[in-house]
Amino acid sequence: MTSERLLHLHQASPFRHFIIHLADRRALGVDHPELLTYQRNSRTAVVYASDSSAHTIDLLLVTGLEVLLA
Repeated sequence: MTSERLLHLHQASPFRHFIIHLADRRALGVDHPELLTYQRNSRTAVVYASDSSAHTIDLLLVTGLEVLLA
């Protein structure tokens, strides 16, 4: 998974909810572009959840990105 692919989904217009799948089988939903932050060419990102928790992830451990169409 490349940070460029994540950037593409994050900046899509219109934005579509997507899920980040991780190697440890976790799945983190990104419901709004403001709930994801990272720097270009960085190895880490932070995903904020609806319960106000924050998950710092290593982008090298992302196994897939799933866009929800509905």
